[in-house]
Amino acid sequence: LMRPLQGCRGRGVVVGTVTLCLAAGWALQTPGGVSLVVPQHNINATVAQNILLSVEYSCRGVATIEWKHVSSWGTSKIVEWRSGNYVNVSTAYKDRVTTFENGSIQLLNVGMRDAGYYFITVTEEHGTNTYGTIIVNIYEIIYEDLHFVAVLFAFLAAVSAILICFMWLCNKSLHLFQKTTHKLTASTTEEIELESIEC
Repeated sequence: LMRPLQGCRGRGVVVGTVTLCLAAGWALQTPGGVSLVVPQHNINATVAQNILLSVEYSCRGVATIEWKHVSSWGTSKIVEWRSGNYVNVSTAYKDRVTTFENGSIQLLNVGMRDAGYYFITVTEEHGTNTYGTIIVNIYEIIYEDLHFVAVLFAFLAAVSAILICFMWLCNKSLHLFQKTTHKLTASTTEEIELESIEC
């Protein structure tokens, strides 16, 4: 009786080991798990510049990528897309955002309101998700204001120079006209005197 029990126990261990190996293999082959790499967590940009919010995700199944912007003006959804499928861009970002297959987006012609936190969520079809954050700082270009003032000053100086030249020409013309009128008056007076002498 002892031998068959040991045989059953031996078969049970083998069956258990095989079952465990099959379960582990099945778990490894089941789609699931998503990873996200954000190489640059802080981006500095100037007004009217294009910026790239670079990320890289990997996923066994089909993933949904969503970007949101959070700032002092509120929270807004930028874009959402499913890998290999639709791209849904919010109205506020139409013609200003470009999406890439690796999950990155590019924002065109940024302004001061684009500063803030950018959150990416990558959700795998089986429900697993991961998050990433990028902080964007936007700065105004001060030298552009100085450039505008310099151009305006040069324009006003040119207009002033043209006006001064015009006034000088008008003054010269007036002097010439007065001299001609004076000569005509003098010659008319001489003719009148000559006529009175002859009479």
